[in-house]
Amino acid sequence: MQILDWIVLAGTLLTIVGYGTWKTRGRKNVQDYVRGGNSSSWWTIGLSVMATQASAITFLSTPGQAFHDGMGFVQFYFGVPLAMVIICMVFIPLYHRLKVYTAYEFLENRFDLKTRSLTAILFLIQRGLSAGITIFAPAIILSAVLGWNLTYLNIIIGILVIIYTVSGGTKAVSITQKHQMAVIFTGMFVAFFLIISYLPANITFTKALEIAGASGKMDVLDFSFDLENRYTVWSGIIGGTFLALSYFGTDQSQVQRYLSGKSVKEMQMGLIFNGLLKVPMQFFILLVGIMVFVFYQFNTSPINFNPAAENAILDSSFAQDYKILQEEQAKIFNDKKTLIEAYAETNDASYIEAIDMANKADKANREAAKLLIQKSADEKFVSIETNDKDYVFIHFILNNLPRGLIGLLLAVILSAAMSSTASELNALASTTSLDLYKRNFAQDKDESHYVKATKWFTLGWGILAIIIACVAYLADNLIQLVNIIGSIFYGNVLGIFLLAFFVNYVKGRAVFVAAIITQVLIIMVWYLDWLPYLWLNLLGCIMVMVLALILQSTHKLNGKQG
Repeated sequence: MQILDWIVLAGTLLTIVGYGTWKTRGRKNVQDYVRGGNSSSWWTIGLSVMATQASAITFLSTPGQAFHDGMGFVQFYFGVPLAMVIICMVFIPLYHRLKVYTAYEFLENRFDLKTRSLTAILFLIQRGLSAGITIFAPAIILSAVLGWNLTYLNIIIGILVIIYTVSGGTKAVSITQKHQMAVIFTGMFVAFFLIISYLPANITFTKALEIAGASGKMDVLDFSFDLENRYTVWSGIIGGTFLALSYFGTDQSQVQRYLSGKSVKEMQMGLIFNGLLKVPMQFFILLVGIMVFVFYQFNTSPINFNPAAENAILDSSFAQDYKILQEEQAKIFNDKKTLIEAYAETNDASYIEAIDMANKADKANREAAKLLIQKSADEKFVSIETNDKDYVFIHFILNNLPRGLIGLLLAVILSAAMSSTASELNALASTTSLDLYKRNFAQDKDESHYVKATKWFTLGWGILAIIIACVAYLADNLIQLVNIIGSIFYGNVLGIFLLAFFVNYVKGRAVFVAAIITQVLIIMVWYLDWLPYLWLNLLGCIMVMVLALILQSTHKLNGKQG
């Protein structure tokens, strides 16, 4: 990175943090601090909801996901628009009528305090882990490619977020997220058009799509009903809808975004805005990854994009074996480039089979490289990340973008990390303060006490998120890891809310017991890998509802509910 990149990066981040802190200073009551004074317009809500979900993981992992596996991942988001409609029709009117500060406050009104507390604790567990990962994700990748100290990066990102989130609460989060989304969209569009400009002169955008299609990267829809296939139309619409209902309808990090709206209409319009834009946005980010793939059909790429992994194996007893694979990779690249150039020139479908064979050879060679990297890690008794999906896009940025724009794209990644983490800390603190602390330990304090408590809880969760980030380990793919954590808990929580909304005769004790049993069983199903993670949302939701209905029908639970 050059001086210009540092100026762009530091200037962007400090401006966002400074503006958010200054604009929202001095919020004295819970209404202002937790619900932002109910002053947010629909487009602020829509951008804030989007920014909360679109973490740094989205902009690091998603292009790499497309590079390796194509456009099929977009099916994961097919359930979002449907979920937005349901939330607008059912969830928002109920939350607004009851004037709740958190989603879980509604559950005490419907069931009892222990059900509210249990659901809040389930949220705190999964969202607390996710907050650490949203800090850790960009930190470990930037650390690997730039040589920055990982621990320092975790601490810096965490502190920047804590500053304005503690200062201004929900309003500060919403205000900063608007500016962060502006930076994110600008950076991604600039990157997209630059990638296209870097392609050979005779490769138009249409040709690039044809090349990607010849390599099997443009297969967007999969209508197979195969539980072994993680991303299909059905898993997206069914499992994705339940995940989105749980996330946007019951996760306080999202609920708090739209509860800050001026009116029910503003809240509903904000969510509809998010629902209409979410799938196109994810499609575009995946398309950026596809264009990166096409770029590397004409330009050499490393056999593994993680520089830390390559450095480690080249300093091991497997270095010579790895160099042989690198030589083989160079040959595969040249052969494939010749085939693709011929296909682009003639558009002759007979080349597609040969391109497919070359892609399979490329994939096999990269898998062999991963095995060698793992062997070198085992030899040294260290942990080395062999999966390089999360490093593809950042490798392209650092090695191909002009000076200044590198700083902008890094600002995109860190802005996304900050926006998601801020929402999470804000929601974690509000839930801890209002659902647990206030209801179970300090019911008769004044407004300023709860504002101060929420600020202290924000600081505490921020410190815990930094600690989790410092001890975390990179999983198979970061964007999948966050969704897996959510899927383990979300279905159960959604089922509790659906019982509260639609099944009046089920009482608190039955729901409480059913929720505990369900959570244990879902963790077992996930651990034993019996179902793809998206289906855990549906299973958890159905399981807690069925169990609660069965338990309610027994004589022991038909009496007075505690």
